[in-house]
Order: sequence, then structure tokens, then C-alpha cells
Amino acid sequence: MPFIDTPDASAGEQTAAMYARAEAGYGYLPNMVKAFGLRPEVMANWDALLAGIKANMDLRRYELVTMAAARELKSSYCMLAHGSVLLRDIFTADEVRHVAENPDEAPIDEAERAIMRFAAKVVRDATAIEKPDIDALKRHGLSDAEIFDIVTAAAVRCFFSKTLDALGVQPDGIYDKLEPGLKASLVVGRAIDGTTSD
Repeated sequence: MPFIDTPDASAGEQTAAMYARAEAGYGYLPNMVKAFGLRPEVMANWDALLAGIKANMDLRRYELVTMAAARELKSSYCMLAHGSVLLRDIFTADEVRHVAENPDEAPIDEAERAIMRFAAKVVRDATAIEKPDIDALKRHGLSDAEIFDIVTAAAVRCFFSKTLDALGVQPDGIYDKLEPGLKASLVVGRAIDGTTSD
């Protein structure tokens, strides 16, 4: 259970509409959406910002950047959510586990390894980024615009992951159905919610 009381759909039209959209998309009401029930306009702005960032990245790159950022943030929720996207659309369970635990051993190319290392560094200490870090990405063929996209994708993950964790929001119980080894690799912070029904 989160540390704050989250409202039900009777809280207002915006909250009700946000909950209805989430239930239609996910098939249940995720804990992360309920956490924004008090401020649905913030979720709307988050969705718009994220859509703008994702519009310039292919799914694989966006998810790898997000995984690197979420791991650095110790965000189980984001690791489970984005690990599930990688599992559904790109990798096998074993491959996702390698991406989550150690990108240097994952079935990704050297440019992707560099991108994940860079994204983690952005989250860990953005003031430690120096021009050689940028130059290293450029040697892998990345443009200035692509580097901007990676930075923003990593940076916005800080907002979302930290918001959920600071409010005590646990990952949805549906993630408990993941293969045990993969689940263990993705739960890096808060435990999966044992009370969520699906």
C-alpha cells in the first residue's frame, strides 16, 4: 500500500477519466496511475512529455535507456514495467535478465552498451558527464539530437521513478507472474504488491 491515500474515481472527472483510460489500456488499474489520482493533470503532462521524447527514439533504444536509468534508480516498478516491454517485443526472458543485470553480457551491440552506461551515468551524477562521454557516443555514430534524446529519456525517468518510490507505490501484483529468475533480476527496490488483483 502507498504511504498516501489514493482517491477512487469519484474524486473528480479528470481522475475518473484517467482511471478509465488506464483500465482500458492495461486491463486493470495500475498502482502507478492511482498514485497520480490526486493530481491527474500531472499525469497528463507526464504523458505528453514522454510522448514527445519517445517520438524521436525507436522502441528498443528507448527501453534500453529506461532500463539503465531504472536500474540506477533502484526502481522495481520501472524495471518490471519496461523489462516486460522488452520481453514482449524484443528479447527472450534470459536476454532481458542479462540486460537488467549486466548489459556488458547482454545480447546488444557495443553502441547500445555505451548508451546504457551513459544513461546510468546521467542518473547517477549528471555533473560527472564530460565532453569525452559525449564524444564516445559520437564515435558510435550517434548524432547530437540522438544524444539529447538519450539524456532526456534518462532524466525524465528520475521524475517518475522517484515519485513512485517516495510515495511507497509498489509494482502491480501482475508482475508476480513473471518467470522467477527474470522477476528476481527486475526487482531491485520495492517488492511487488501482494495485494493487487488482476
